[in-house]
Amino acid sequence: GGYGDGLAEPVRWHQAKQLVSPNLAPLYGDHLARIAAASVGLSRKCLVLDLDNTLWGGVVGDDGLEGIQLGQGSPGGEAFLAFQRYAALLSRRGIILAVCSKNDPAVAEAAFGHTEMALQRSDIAAFVANWEDKASNLRRIAQMLGIGLDSLVFVDDNPAEREIIRRELPEVAVPELPDDVAHYPARLAAAGYFEAVSFTTDDAARGRNYALNAARELALSQATDMEGYLRSLTMALHVSPIGPDERARCTQLINKTNQFNLTTRRYSEAEVARITDSAGALALAFRLRDKFGDNGLISVVLARPDPELNDDELLIDSWLMSCRVLGRQVECAVLEVLGRAARQAGYRALVGQYRRTERNAMVAEHYPNLGFEQHPLVHDSEPDASYWRYDLGKPFSTRHFIEVIQP
Repeated sequence: GGYGDGLAEPVRWHQAKQLVSPNLAPLYGDHLARIAAASVGLSRKCLVLDLDNTLWGGVVGDDGLEGIQLGQGSPGGEAFLAFQRYAALLSRRGIILAVCSKNDPAVAEAAFGHTEMALQRSDIAAFVANWEDKASNLRRIAQMLGIGLDSLVFVDDNPAEREIIRRELPEVAVPELPDDVAHYPARLAAAGYFEAVSFTTDDAARGRNYALNAARELALSQATDMEGYLRSLTMALHVSPIGPDERARCTQLINKTNQFNLTTRRYSEAEVARITDSAGALALAFRLRDKFGDNGLISVVLARPDPELNDDELLIDSWLMSCRVLGRQVECAVLEVLGRAARQAGYRALVGQYRRTERNAMVAEHYPNLGFEQHPLVHDSEPDASYWRYDLGKPFSTRHFIEVIQP
């Protein structure tokens, strides 16, 4: 095509019978290698998609269906829509689509009812939404679809989630993604994962596939090395009392968080100030840093004495956390910080309250999992709430790999 910087260069052709321009030879070689790889069954078959902040902007479990960014009217919403259209296009070309999301399954499925969705629920061949680690879920998806892990391409906006897959499942292709979803289609296209050839290669690949099946079965049955992964994140939890500086941001998180929220109480900034300034109360803000950077404010705990409790018991009025850092044992570290502070303030027990809402089922077992025991006390005003007691006399089981940094 053409002269100058085109693919073919007449001068080189006449000199050395070299058809492809040296400038474009690496690109040409790359494309040729993709076709050759595809011809022996090495191209990828399945695009696995995260949901929140990948197919739409925001977190559907916290922001609600009406609160997510998707579709016409905002540059962000249009960029997410464009990425969905790109995935739909791949689907029409025969690429299998799957979903792997940390989410409540019903909430995740319902999101496909959003009027602006370009992808339909029926486009998704394997839909896995739960609160487990994503390496286990990708193994599950490969098993559901009857394909190897080496057939998967995994797209997730969260660098920590990409890291665990690269570490645990090196066969899965995990593109490094730009910050802006607007560039996702170009990045995926440039990687050439889904190259196809027009002739059938079943016969050529059959022998190789039988040999791979045994290795695949082994890979699919292995457990995730969560401990090694969590150590490798080099996490540091920065704790601070909620002062005037943090108050606005903490209030925002209290009023926005629906999923990891034990009581889902909503407070104005003035009400947060009233709790933080009251005698005997503990109000803490937690930020998490890891090797990928600062995750920002990720947890808020408000604890206060309560007239219905004994004087030496501290009620956890509100405890909430961003789902973005789920599965990293942050709650264990938070309990340790809160427990030590309460002990120092003269309390002998923490009392946690769980109030079930439509969206917070994920934390139904939060207190028992942390070693709290059911408390017989029940407020008449809240018959649906359950109460849990933690004796501060016993040692904390430090089941985490997080460095705690306090002022």
